[in-house]
Amino acid sequence: MNKLLKMLLGSGLYLLEQSDRTTDVRDRAARKIDDLRDVVQEKYEEAADRIAKASRAIRGEDNHALANALRLAAGIGVGVGVGLLFAPASGQHTRRAIAGSVQQFRTKVRKRVSSERARANANAG
Repeated sequence: MNKLLKMLLGSGLYLLEQSDRTTDVRDRAARKIDDLRDVVQEKYEEAADRIAKASRAIRGEDNHALANALRLAAGIGVGVGVGLLFAPASGQHTRRAIAGSVQQFRTKVRKRVSSERARANANAG
């Protein structure tokens, strides 16, 4: 009877120990599945974003003209600023040269805008 009790007690302890290991394995598997789910979700969102961007580009809705124009203007401003800092000519001479260049640029822009308006009016009428 004593041997039977020891055997039953040992079997019960063995099963309890196995259930702890099973819980640990189950927790690790659940964590791995969660990690896998997160990776798959990130990939899906990235793919959906790329498809949406490509769709907008195909439909012609992906227009970055304003952002590109602002970047160009900022680049010109930085270039002029650096040029003024490192220019070998005097400040007065450099300012006159810049003012003349700006005036020429304005004239060119005005001519271009007026010719585009005239072309648009001719096409519309």
